[in-house]
Amino acid sequence: MKNLFSTKINIKTLDFILLLVRIAVAAFMLTHGYPKLMKLLAGGEIRFADPFGLGMTFSLVLAVFAEFFCSILVGFGIGTRLATIPLIVTMFVAAFIAHGADPFGKKELALMYLIIYIFLLFTGSGKFSVDYLISKKSK
Repeated sequence: MKNLFSTKINIKTLDFILLLVRIAVAAFMLTHGYPKLMKLLAGGEIRFADPFGLGMTFSLVLAVFAEFFCSILVGFGIGTRLATIPLIVTMFVAAFIAHGADPFGKKELALMYLIIYIFLLFTGSGKFSVDYLISKKSK
């Protein structure tokens, strides 16, 4: 019972939780990124939100880069902090621009992803990652 209210951080548990969060959020985000990748590769007319006036195709390319490719990097823990930045931007745009006028229920998923990516930006990928192996070799 004493451990339930402890504020001490168990590093081994934290590393495992970071692994679990990274893999889960990457897998979940891939379910959004993969259909966008298929849409991009299909070659037909692209109809996609263009919140910054960069063009529908370029906006889709940016979303695919973040949601598909950066998610894979986060899942493996390769350049995790760097890979979360495009994901943070994408989720910010989804929540506050693409769904800006929508009720909270429409923004909720993007906001949840946004919080998780901000968490990973600050914590990094943990011990069970390629980042850890790279940093260990460079020491």
